[in-house]
Amino acid sequence: MPESTDSNYKLSVVIPMYNEEAGAAECVRRVDKVVSEMGCQYELIFVNDGSRDKTLQILIGEKEKNPNVRIIDLSRNFGHQLAIRAGIEHSTGDALIVIDGDLQDPPELFPDMVRKWRQEGFDIVHARRKTRQGISAFADARAKLFYQILSSISTVDIPRDVGDFRLISKPVIDNLKKMREQQPYVRGQAAWVGYPSTIIEYDREKRFAGEPQYTLMKLLHLCFSGITGFSRLPLRLGIYLGALLFAVGILFVLLLLIYKNRIIAWAPSVIAISFVGSLQSFVIGIIGEYLAIVLDHSRGRPLYVVKNKY
Repeated sequence: MPESTDSNYKLSVVIPMYNEEAGAAECVRRVDKVVSEMGCQYELIFVNDGSRDKTLQILIGEKEKNPNVRIIDLSRNFGHQLAIRAGIEHSTGDALIVIDGDLQDPPELFPDMVRKWRQEGFDIVHARRKTRQGISAFADARAKLFYQILSSISTVDIPRDVGDFRLISKPVIDNLKKMREQQPYVRGQAAWVGYPSTIIEYDREKRFAGEPQYTLMKLLHLCFSGITGFSRLPLRLGIYLGALLFAVGILFVLLLLIYKNRIIAWAPSVIAISFVGSLQSFVIGIIGEYLAIVLDHSRGRPLYVVKNKY
């Protein structure tokens, strides 16, 4: 636990950005206002994740006015999680806060998060969303269902309804830097390290400007990364489904013995073949997903490529 509660520390704020030109300047202004009033040393690390609009130019313009702004410009769009990894690996603070550039997560929570770290000794401070503004009831239910499933099957305790908005201390940062997963799920990695953690709750706001950058495919990719990275259940589905198939087979045999005069001769064979074929395809697909992850690791490629630093 830190011995003092003054401002003698450095705070890094990591902000992944992808096509956020409409809100980039406001993001810099609002985040800088909050952190500067905290009285600590700080750096604002904006990771430009291959934006195709004027996000980078706007950030460069903001840096010319604010020496605390740092920009990591990736060579292409590597994805939200790897953009966060890039920011983590380039951070130099005693603690780090990850926040998205769309300002749905309020930077005004920073002082409370730092207080949990500095005064109460927590190395990880998760921010849990009580409500989500600006999204449909379907999207909200979809998110809650995913967190419920992941929490139920994960090998580590990943807090529910918690995104990437969190504070992590230097020891946690150092351990995250050692992880070289090609498809990282940062919120799961932060829980995996096992340091003392706590949760603060907040109401998530609407986007300040622009359109959501998480498409359905990107959300599915994030879900796969979370499930395959922190659960063995998919690999064990073959065993469970095999047992189910065996039970169904016995049921078919019993039905044939009882209703042998009422069942078309070829019907059981067709049903059984179709069922077995779909089951095999499903299990092979799961195994293929894990093998693809192993292949990515074996190639030894860098997690991301930095084009420029500003």
